[in-house]
Amino acid sequence: MKVATALVLGNKASPALVAEAVSIAMLKADITVASSVLLLLTSEFADDPQPAITAAAKAANCTQVFGCSATGIFTEEDWVLDSPAAAVMVFEGDVSIQTAKHHQPEQVLLTISAPNAINSTWLNDGNARYGGISGDVVGQGPFSVWQNAKGGNKGKVDAYISGVKLATKASHGFKMLTKPKQIQQTNDFDITQLDNKPPLTTLQKAWKTHGKINAPAPLHLMMAIYSDSAEAINQGEFNQTNLISIDENTGSITLAQPLRVGQFLSWGLRDQVVAEADLVLTTQQLTDELGATPAFGLLFSCLGRGPFYDGIDHDLKVIAQQLPNMPLLGFYGNGEISNIAGKNQLLPYSAVLSLFAEDSDLI
Repeated sequence: MKVATALVLGNKASPALVAEAVSIAMLKADITVASSVLLLLTSEFADDPQPAITAAAKAANCTQVFGCSATGIFTEEDWVLDSPAAAVMVFEGDVSIQTAKHHQPEQVLLTISAPNAINSTWLNDGNARYGGISGDVVGQGPFSVWQNAKGGNKGKVDAYISGVKLATKASHGFKMLTKPKQIQQTNDFDITQLDNKPPLTTLQKAWKTHGKINAPAPLHLMMAIYSDSAEAINQGEFNQTNLISIDENTGSITLAQPLRVGQFLSWGLRDQVVAEADLVLTTQQLTDELGATPAFGLLFSCLGRGPFYDGIDHDLKVIAQQLPNMPLLGFYGNGEISNIAGKNQLLPYSAVLSLFAEDSDLI
């Protein structure tokens, strides 16, 4: 198995830039024909990606080109925002990306979707998935998705990587501030009673206890962690969603997802230090699960993580330290997809890491 990546920046979005990236990756892998290519482009390519996709196919001598455009892209070596760039991962040998129509039920699907193509019916169609949503932080920016070297494929990719074994997991990166409490009353997206109290009261108390200050809780950093039972939350089998607004008069809180009476909820706080420590643990757990040194990895990271903390992508830093010289490819999106407790979830502010090793059963 031969796998390699390359990242090339340019002054403008051009097919030549993409061809150069593929050529560099092919040279690093010491191959002249690729079995498939995972191609990620910055948003400057989104309006007309086909010339770039075609250039990648010609440079790789194959038509199995999959990928998307995104606000930011990266490899194990560097990341790029706000500049025309191409990031590629090339494969050779028995390892290749295949469309989902050939997959077996037990194979986990690589999933890339534009914001306007995602829906709950497709997301939970019985196939376990991992991946991300391309586009900007609000899902309204330019985006494009492609497979089999062609764009315009209804905005999503369903594929799998053959010839490898996979371990994948989401790293959430928040600090749990409260124990799970039951929801007594809701109104559409509003939580109006939590643990027999106005939810704003419980949120403010949690923030005051954590920060030891009387300042209002920073809503942009707060998360609602929820599940059907307190035990599920405590075991890490939960969903999460954003806080949209608060009503100081009624004490209600509006969330990005509607919850049900009887469910349990905890308040969480996004935290850089916790996020970094959690990704270290996730990397170690996935490596142990594989039972072998990972040959390559894919990372789908939220636009609110990575370099957006302080100008340094701590996620990439962690993976490079834990798995030095491992080829890695990924993008910053506005939603991450992971299978948790048997259900595919669309996550905010998370990083979904997938590690791959050669499948000895196929040798």
